[in-house]
Amino acid sequence: MFKNALTTLLIWLIALLVSGVFAWMLSDIIIHGLPKLSWSFLIEIPKNAGRSGGIGPIIVSTVLILGVAMVTAVPLSLATAVLLSEFTRHDSVFGRLVRRSLDVLAGVPSIVFGLFGNAFFCIYLGFGFSILSGGLTLACMVLPLLIRTAEEGLQAAPNDYRLASAALGMSRSATLVHLLLPAATPALLAGLMLGIGRAVAETAALIFTSGYVDRMPDSLFDSGRALSVHIYDLSMNVAGGDANAYSSALVLILLLLIINSIALSLANHWLHRSVVTP
Repeated sequence: MFKNALTTLLIWLIALLVSGVFAWMLSDIIIHGLPKLSWSFLIEIPKNAGRSGGIGPIIVSTVLILGVAMVTAVPLSLATAVLLSEFTRHDSVFGRLVRRSLDVLAGVPSIVFGLFGNAFFCIYLGFGFSILSGGLTLACMVLPLLIRTAEEGLQAAPNDYRLASAALGMSRSATLVHLLLPAATPALLAGLMLGIGRAVAETAALIFTSGYVDRMPDSLFDSGRALSVHIYDLSMNVAGGDANAYSSALVLILLLLIINSIALSLANHWLHRSVVTP
C-alpha cells in the first residue's frame, strides 16, 4: 500500500510540475504579448525591422510552409507505415533496416536537415530560398515521427480484425480503410499533432531554406519568413523587438491550437464515418 501511494504521489507531482512549467511559460507569453495583439497586428506588414507593424505576411508564409510539409509528409508516412506494418515481416532485413534508419533520422538535429535542404532543394533542384524548399525540408524532418507513430498504431490494432475480414472475404484494402485505420486513429492523430508542432516551431532548418524575407509571398517559389524565424530574429537581432516577439509567440501558440483542433475534428469526423459506413 505504501509503495502504491508513493508511486501515485510521485506521478501527481511530476504531472503538476510539467503543468506548472507550461502554465508559467504560457502566462509569461500572454502577459507580455497580449497588449500588442490586435487585428491590425495580424494583417499589417512588418515595419522598422519588425519593431512595429504586423505579421500578416509572416502568418501567410507559415501556413504555406506548413501546408507544403504536411501535404508531402502525411501521404508518404501513411504509405510507408502500411508497407512496414501490413506487407513486411517484422523480422525481415528490409523492415529492420528501414526502422533503424527512421530511428536515426528522428534524432538528427534540425540544423543538419537545414543544411541538407539548402544543398538539395535550394541548390541542386534549383528551388532557391523559397517556401517550397522550407516545406519539403520540414517534411523530411517530420517523416520519421509520423511513420513510426502510424506504424505502431496499425500494429496495435487487434489481429482479430484481419482474421475476421479475411474470413468474410474482404480485400486487404477494405480491411485497411474500414478496420485498421479507424483503430489506429488515436496514434495517427497523436503523430500528426506532434509533427505539426515540430514543423511550426522549427527555426534552424527554415533559416537555410525558406529564408528571412518578410514580404507577402506571391507563390511557393518566393522566399518567406516563418513565425518561428521571425520570433528568433526579433529576439536576437533586433534591438527593441521583444514586445513584437512576445506577440508573435502568442500568435504561434494560437495558430498551433487552431490547427490541432481542426485536425482533431477532421479525424473524429472521418472515424465516425468509417465506423458507421458499411
